[in-house]
Amino acid sequence: MRLFACDNCDQVIHFDNRQCMRCSHRLGFLPDDLSMHALDPRDDGGGWQLLAQPHRDVRFCANAALDICNWLVADGHPSGYCIACRYNRLVPNVDTQDGIDRWRRISQSQRHLFYSLLRWNLSPPDRQSDPVSGLIFDFLEDSIQQDGNVVPAMTGHEEGLIAIRAAEADDLTRELARASMNEPYRTLLGHFRHETGHFAWNRLVRDHGGFEGFRAVFGDERADYAAALQYHYANGAPLGWQQTFISAYAASHPWEDFAECFAHYLHIVDTLETARSFGLAIDPRGHEEMASEVDFDPYRAASAEQLVSAWVPLTVAINAIQRSMGQRDSYPFVLSAAVVVKLEYLHRLIQDAASERRQAAA
Repeated sequence: MRLFACDNCDQVIHFDNRQCMRCSHRLGFLPDDLSMHALDPRDDGGGWQLLAQPHRDVRFCANAALDICNWLVADGHPSGYCIACRYNRLVPNVDTQDGIDRWRRISQSQRHLFYSLLRWNLSPPDRQSDPVSGLIFDFLEDSIQQDGNVVPAMTGHEEGLIAIRAAEADDLTRELARASMNEPYRTLLGHFRHETGHFAWNRLVRDHGGFEGFRAVFGDERADYAAALQYHYANGAPLGWQQTFISAYAASHPWEDFAECFAHYLHIVDTLETARSFGLAIDPRGHEEMASEVDFDPYRAASAEQLVSAWVPLTVAINAIQRSMGQRDSYPFVLSAAVVVKLEYLHRLIQDAASERRQAAA
């Protein structure tokens, strides 16, 4: 994620800021140019103007009323929602403060996902343009049985519909789920990126007939999916899975392997952009082979190898810092040679799709 600068005072501002801490200007994110902007209220009180472009009228996403979203839409746009919130169908219960708090955390992760998609010019079709398999989100509440037992909502993907358990926005609930499933890592943003990986497989592999290239890297997805998951939950990942897969869950089925690698690819690119914005350089004494500086745009990297070469030393440093604070590793994963091959496949898939979009728009 990039750092931004206030249009009024040049103060450094961040993606989730609502107000400049130096000059107090109201801030909003404009998806059209992927930038944060300082705003002035319009004279007629009907909305806002970009400070840097006084004749450009904008308004906040309708979800800004509850401080859910800080994204902008063009004044007069038929939808009251920004390009990210437009994909939502079922949202958390806003009649309670807990529901609003959950939605705020969910929306923050969703906007980070859409930032990446928009950086590649890969905004997906919604259900209006594709009623059958366009992207749509349901944020589901748990159900309570008559005896008081809580039945957790299921997170998953089915033909463009991504369902995310709203309770995963609660740290305690998410940590209990992580521990019960023996996962090293579990975040809302990870859910968004993983489930979007399933959607991306449909769009970029299945719908383009790219089965041969996919199977050469990930294996045959025609293996019974339900049976594969049942076996995984009963027996766990095979011995030595770390040599071939990014996570134990990735070993369950080629679809899950793809979705896990897709999520990690987005983790890597977005975090490297953050490191680049802060000018981070890794130069550990006595370990010169790990010296690294993010001096390239990760969204336009030449290869996955270029990304990984910067990523590995960065994660080693971040994990060491976490341990110094008594925290778990931020990135408790190992990128084996086989995983890098999978990331290279994803890199080409995403970059080719982005290139096609740019050519079509030219």
